Amino acid sequence: MEKQEQINIIAPAIRAIIANGGSVPTVAYSQTLCGKKAGCAEVAIADKDDFQAILKKLIEAIQSKASSVKCVCVPGLGSFAIQKTDGLHGKAAGKIAVVTGAAQGFGLEIAQDLIAQGAYVALADVNEAGAKAAAQKLCTQHGPNKAFAVAINVTSPDSVRNALGEVVKTWGGIDVFISNAGVLKAESVKTQPEKDFDFVTAVNYKGYFVCVQAAASIMAVPHKINPACTSDIIQINSKSGLAGSNRNGAYAGSKFGGIGLTQSFAMELIEDGIKVNSICPGNFFDGPLWSDPNNGLFVQYLRTGKVPGAKTIEDVKKFYEEKVPMKRGCRTADVMKAVYYLMEQQYETGQAVPVTGGQVMLH
Repeated sequence: MEKQEQINIIAPAIRAIIANGGSVPTVAYSQTLCGKKAGCAEVAIADKDDFQAILKKLIEAIQSKASSVKCVCVPGLGSFAIQKTDGLHGKAAGKIAVVTGAAQGFGLEIAQDLIAQGAYVALADVNEAGAKAAAQKLCTQHGPNKAFAVAINVTSPDSVRNALGEVVKTWGGIDVFISNAGVLKAESVKTQPEKDFDFVTAVNYKGYFVCVQAAASIMAVPHKINPACTSDIIQINSKSGLAGSNRNGAYAGSKFGGIGLTQSFAMELIEDGIKVNSICPGNFFDGPLWSDPNNGLFVQYLRTGKVPGAKTIEDVKKFYEEKVPMKRGCRTADVMKAVYYLMEQQYETGQAVPVTGGQVMLH
């Protein structure tokens, strides 16, 4: 077993064992051993040890120290420092969350809300510089170590595994994975270049699969120690995953496919205590996806003639606002209510929750 695989088991396992029904700590990995300080539990783990053997050794070593354990040292691998999370408050208190596509826009606002509600949040984005700037600002606002940035390309399994490995080394696991990264290229099926279709499909559909595949094994560990431990994968889908979108087939198709993945993942991963759900927001008019003056959807739709008779961006925006019974676009606060509902609700998985102001109604 490779070292990162061992770390991905050991760190989440320590969190679950130490928690024992109470607050769940974070666990910080270091290649350096602690030097057998007071409170250190030493565990000899061999490369040939399988998952069950590792868990057995960890449980025995930690329980022998009772409540005094502050660090777990594994010769040849490194040390795992335990940091208590008592005193955190909010709907996500003490949770370790990963948000993809979090350098700006909707993903950043999701990350901001999670941190305000007590979570530790990894801002994962292909735009590493933007994610770092955002994480630094969040740490200034909410305290050190509450956020950090990690580079990720959701279409690359190696990139995703490396990114999630950094999250595990920093905090010890993943409790909530928000699959938010997405792209859109709006154009008629009659003229859309194949490369644009492939790009949208790769990020929105394949990227969701790649992320879940990498995250699931990490998130499953606490449930194997304590069956009461559950975790959440939440895909930020779209109302276009519930109803087709004229001259926007690549995007709608990728989102319809995403709901199929959510339902399938939910059926499989519940045995690991992982709930998998999608949230389908209505149009997020205020974010860069819609409002960017160069490449936003308002500009794209005006350019492609998707809105008959529209002469200006304001014409396009008004057209879409009129489609919503509540006469406004979706906001981050609307979506976060659904996020926290899904995290709290223990009897729901495989759902596609609409947050559309009534524009799409389930039947």
